[in-house]
Amino acid sequence: MPPPHVKSLGPRGFLTDEEKRNSPKLSAALLGRILSYLKPYWLQFLLVFAAILLSSVVGLLPSIITGRIVDEALVGRNMTLLVRLLIYAFLTLAASQVIGVLESYINAWISQKIIFDMKNQMYDHLQHMPHAFFTSEKQGDIITRMNTDISGVSSVISGTLSSIVSNIAVVATTLIALVTMSWRLALVGIVVIPLLILPTRSVGRTRWKILGESQVKNDEMNQMVNETLSVSGSLLVKLFTREQREYERFVKVNGEVTELQLKEQRSGKWFRVVMGMFTQVGPLLIYFAGGYFIIARADSTLTVGIITATVALVNRLYRPVESLLNIHVDFTRSLALFTRIFDYFDMVNPITSPENGRKPDVTDADIQYDHVAFTYDPAKELLTDIDFTVPGGKMYAIVGGSGSGKSTVVNLIPRLYDVTGGAVRIGGVDVRDFDLTYLRQQIGVVTQDTYLFNGTIRENLLYANENATQADMERACAIANLHDFIAAQPDGYDTVVGNRGLKLSGGEKQRLSIARVILKDPRILILDEATSALDSISESAIQEALEVLMEGRTSIVIAHRLSTILKADRILVVQGGVIAEEGTHEELLEKNGTYRELYETQFRQVLDYETEHEKHGEFSEKTTGHPGQ
Repeated sequence: MPPPHVKSLGPRGFLTDEEKRNSPKLSAALLGRILSYLKPYWLQFLLVFAAILLSSVVGLLPSIITGRIVDEALVGRNMTLLVRLLIYAFLTLAASQVIGVLESYINAWISQKIIFDMKNQMYDHLQHMPHAFFTSEKQGDIITRMNTDISGVSSVISGTLSSIVSNIAVVATTLIALVTMSWRLALVGIVVIPLLILPTRSVGRTRWKILGESQVKNDEMNQMVNETLSVSGSLLVKLFTREQREYERFVKVNGEVTELQLKEQRSGKWFRVVMGMFTQVGPLLIYFAGGYFIIARADSTLTVGIITATVALVNRLYRPVESLLNIHVDFTRSLALFTRIFDYFDMVNPITSPENGRKPDVTDADIQYDHVAFTYDPAKELLTDIDFTVPGGKMYAIVGGSGSGKSTVVNLIPRLYDVTGGAVRIGGVDVRDFDLTYLRQQIGVVTQDTYLFNGTIRENLLYANENATQADMERACAIANLHDFIAAQPDGYDTVVGNRGLKLSGGEKQRLSIARVILKDPRILILDEATSALDSISESAIQEALEVLMEGRTSIVIAHRLSTILKADRILVVQGGVIAEEGTHEELLEKNGTYRELYETQFRQVLDYETEHEKHGEFSEKTTGHPGQ
């Protein structure tokens, strides 16, 4: 029978071109960093290595006992000894299995503990990364680092590391046993091993290349299926009557995939046939050499049993030797895995809380933008000289064209971003000198795109204030004009809102978001187009709630609705990275500048649209895009 390794051809023994290009460089610092995660479990590792060594020694015994069975029990015609040796062989096999289970359990325990530690560290690290990190990184990459990459550490610990130690132990103990029994036969057996391993690797490399080409074509076919059989894709195909063309494209790619897979399977099957025959050469050579030594009386210590045991032990060398030849592949992939994880750990968070950060009272405190500059891209500044002050307790509105930086201006207050020039101050204190947690606790934000967790209304409300009572929640929801809606639901405040709140309409989500801020009870309020998802009737009710909420609070509002802007104490127009205009609604209209243009092109059109539909009774909350409507 061919050794098991012959059947295990595949990509694991070879590096892709990309892996070769991006293979990390081994350094003492990198190795030390990896070992730092293993250090807390050094005692458990010692147990694993001891179990591996014991298992490799016990694994020799069945082959050695087989030699004794032949020489002493069979040749000596001793039935009692035969039974005893068979029992010994069975016990050694059982012991080997038990040791293997113990090793596997400890290995799994260590790897899961390390994964536990690394996931905790990664989650904590990512939680404190700045907002810019999440706007620039792909969410899929973050999830991959958090789950797939760190989970892959398990295979490194329980697979790569243990495999290397186990294979070295098996090879070392087996070679010692072979040389001890007969150094001449040991040399014959060792010489045969390259004749089996090298052809395996050569054909494996060919199959790896074919598999790579097949994967590329598979990706192309999957992309085609995803695009043309999706809701939007299939609609496009039908509208442009391209069914036949897409079918012909699919048949062509599918044919190429099929041909490559057949080619790969043919190469593997013929190779296994050849190797199945070739693997018998090793035992035959050992039998020939052993027979020659016995017949020619060249080695008086050599017996049939020793020859039989040698054949068994040489077969035991095939798999670990091949695995050790692939150490550089497994090691490179393991290093790459840790490097990807460490790349995230090494990302510096520029927005941190200063040591002994300040916690001043910000009630009725002024918010001052002192010649603020900001950029996402060093080559192009978004804000160049934002300079204004919002007096404590006042409400200022910020308007401007799309992409003018309105949201960025307000995001500088809770330090979602830090200024690149100038300063933002609250009550005369630079926000960068605040204790970061305290600063954000003083600020309430209602955004245009309301985000809700996939839980109950109660859970989403308590996210703002986990100590809030039922009465507190009902009061907040009543102010936000939402309590009656919640009370009408079968599960009340335990109603599940769905993923991102999809079971609620846009207006209901927005009211829930406002209720959540009411529960937080902040000193400073930021409304980023907070009523954009509401119809005029709902907006009127919410506007009243917001007026109550803004009482005694310093507020900044970004709005596209004229009704919201008119309630501002002052209006700021952002254009070209600066405050281009500032004043009341009437003052800005008289200037006949940017604000007037915005009024004519945006605010007035929205106002006319709402007025027209209100006359006909057509404008209702259903127009906000309630799911299913």
